[in-house]
Amino acid sequence: MSITRQNLSVIIVIYKSEHVIENCINSIDSEIEIIVVDNSNNNQLKKKIETKYKNVKCILSKENLGMGAGNNLGIKSVNKDFVLILNPDVTLEKSSIDEIIQASKEIENFGIIAPISDKSEFPNYTLREGDNFDPIKPFKVKSVDGYAMLLNLEKLKKLNNFYFFDENFFLYLENEDLCKRLENDEYIYIVPKSRIHHLGGKAVDPKYKKEIEYLRNWHWMWSKFYFNKKHYGYLTAVFRVFKNLISAKMKFLYYLITLNTFKRKIYQMRLLGLMSSMKGKKSYYRPNL
Repeated sequence: MSITRQNLSVIIVIYKSEHVIENCINSIDSEIEIIVVDNSNNNQLKKKIETKYKNVKCILSKENLGMGAGNNLGIKSVNKDFVLILNPDVTLEKSSIDEIIQASKEIENFGIIAPISDKSEFPNYTLREGDNFDPIKPFKVKSVDGYAMLLNLEKLKKLNNFYFFDENFFLYLENEDLCKRLENDEYIYIVPKSRIHHLGGKAVDPKYKKEIEYLRNWHWMWSKFYFNKKHYGYLTAVFRVFKNLISAKMKFLYYLITLNTFKRKIYQMRLLGLMSSMKGKKSYYRPNL
């Protein structure tokens, strides 16, 4: 089955994203259904965007679910065959959707396809060994970044014991985990003619910069260990994060001595996130905004 505007929904999980969400929505064809999942429960924003955009439905989560669970909530609310997962700091080029639709007619079998970032120095995909970049035709990849990925729900639901995003991940690597669970099926493609612009790290209001930086560092280390433990085992996970552990300890002590409070807190958060994951604790840390 190929993609059409009628069987496609866009899901955007937001958190304190009022400054970018409308730019994202405005770049999407108004014929396409958009589901905004707001993890900050902003009733005023919900009313504003649902009034302004007739194709947008805003779901207020009861708590800050994070990216994986937020995307799952959006997926549960749609009855379409395909969903395009977007971060709120992403905008589509005018032909992005048309190129994805055309590619879906050419690719015989796919579980995930993704547009390509316009920042070639920061590719939003990882090539598999033996595969090559193609500037024109869709090409297979090992994984794609989570800020723009289209899921073939009909296909994925037919896979044995498949689930969408692992909700143990609050932030980071939930997309990598999903792709990892598909890699043996060769279902993942990049569409090089479908281009997007990603601001990168701008999804949350800049006035919360410090708090979000602490959040990111805590969850990056938590997720890195959990991902490796899940797919490769505990000992391999320890081996793969050992350098991170030593580096974070040394930098924490350095910035403690030099009285750099902001940097000290960053590496403290890395240590706390990593140790929590190694102890088997859930990804519990949330910013107080």
